[in-house]
Amino acid sequence: MSNGIDLLEPRKKATPPSAPVPPEPTEDAGSQALSEALRSSFVIVKVVLVIMVLVFLAQGFFVVQPQEKAVILRLGNPVSKGGKVLLEPGAHWAFPYPIDEVVRIPVGQVQTIRSTVGWYRTTAAMEAAGTLPPAPESLNPAQEGYVLTADGNIIHVKGELRYRIAEPGLDYKFLFADASNAVLNAFNNALIYASATYTADDALSRDVGGFRERVRLQLERTIAEQKLGIAVDQIDVQASAPLKLRQAFAAVSEAEARRGKTLLDARSAANQALSQAQGEAAIRIAAGESDKTRMEQFVKAEANRFSSLLPEYRKNPALFRNLRQSEALQRIFANPQVEKFMVPTRGGNPREIRIQLNREPEKLKTLEPPKGDAH
Repeated sequence: MSNGIDLLEPRKKATPPSAPVPPEPTEDAGSQALSEALRSSFVIVKVVLVIMVLVFLAQGFFVVQPQEKAVILRLGNPVSKGGKVLLEPGAHWAFPYPIDEVVRIPVGQVQTIRSTVGWYRTTAAMEAAGTLPPAPESLNPAQEGYVLTADGNIIHVKGELRYRIAEPGLDYKFLFADASNAVLNAFNNALIYASATYTADDALSRDVGGFRERVRLQLERTIAEQKLGIAVDQIDVQASAPLKLRQAFAAVSEAEARRGKTLLDARSAANQALSQAQGEAAIRIAAGESDKTRMEQFVKAEANRFSSLLPEYRKNPALFRNLRQSEALQRIFANPQVEKFMVPTRGGNPREIRIQLNREPEKLKTLEPPKGDAH
């Protein structure tokens, strides 16, 4: 019994079969290509991110112009650089928006605003052409601007203001939501106030310069009270009569001009006549003073001559008279001219008389005593 014998025999241990060696994993061509594509994409993303960061930072460079100042607001708060909030003209850098915000303040630029609060209704084409709109029958306050004057009249006014932002410009930029509107309101208020303190004739013709100066003073007072932070550069104000009354106001202005010219001519003529009279008076006074001085000198010389000749006369009066008579005849007959005179006689025959006279006027001079009588 082979089966029995086989059962009785000890069983031999069966050796387990050896485990198969797993094959090394191998990547196919698709997986390898995908891996390389991912690696390349990561490199490109890094490069793009670096470029984006550089571009973002480069956007923070800005230039402040010569007529500007700038302030950097970081998350709404001003940034101080070197202890200064205002940036001077030149190149600067800040984080781009929305981290930082650069606020420019044009402190050196001239700003211009126009006020038409008291002007009549017109169009830009009419103003450019210099034409006036048709005169309405009555003033419509809903459509026409106007102002009241101190004498209860109605006129139209408009103005142009040129101003600059005062240093440092922080009040103008940060204290008002729209500072230009605040300046315009102050300008309108100044025009209305000045009109209310001036009469119509003064504002239109008699004192145009004073009216403009009143507007300036009121505007500067309002600027200081409201702290607008501007400096007035120039003000131009134009006043006009109501359209329907322009001819009447023009006639009054023309009459005022003629009156002023007449008064000016009269004053000029009066000043000229007064100057001429004063000149002639000065000449006559000077001539009188000269004649007075000359006469005083002559009388004094004659008195001295008389005093010097008196002793000679007392010595020999007859001889003195003869000498003086001889000197007088010499003076009289110096360069004589002969004049003929026909004198009728009783017999009817005229008689000729010849007289030798000196026609030259005798000049006043001091006679010296005779040399022979000096002793």
